[in-house]
Amino acid sequence: MKHIKISLYLILTVFVFHSCKEEKKKVVKAEPVVFKKEGELSIFKQKTDSLIASFDIEIAESEYETQTGLMYRKSMKADRGMLFIFPEVSGHSFYMKNTEFPLDIIFIKEDMTIANYHENAQPLNESSLPSQGAVQYVLELNAGLVQNFGIQPGDSIAFKKL
Repeated sequence: MKHIKISLYLILTVFVFHSCKEEKKKVVKAEPVVFKKEGELSIFKQKTDSLIASFDIEIAESEYETQTGLMYRKSMKADRGMLFIFPEVSGHSFYMKNTEFPLDIIFIKEDMTIANYHENAQPLNESSLPSQGAVQYVLELNAGLVQNFGIQPGDSIAFKKL
């Protein structure tokens, strides 16, 4: 009788484990994050006020948007960028956590002039990239554009929301 109980127990255990294995795992498919044009931004040379470049931009204003930024994206077209608008003028610092392509990060003062920038911020790097002083805006562009356009501190931006 003892052998029958053990055998029944083993059969029941195998059945339970086998039933668990048969259950298919549910696959959750994440939708890719895509660019949504929310504005247009132009950069102007300090001394001549001539147009350096123009970009279609996404705007990050909410806490969630400013914390997420361009994370979880594979790339961005060269004529696009993301403008962060902060409610307060203060020192801000960025990092590249979960950002999969290199960026130029441009810190912009309340008066719309460029304070400083960090070129070629490396993907997935969590090192701090701070502003030099108080800023209200930050513009993220594809790496290399600061150098290609000759953008310098003192140059200015103008943008409009759509």
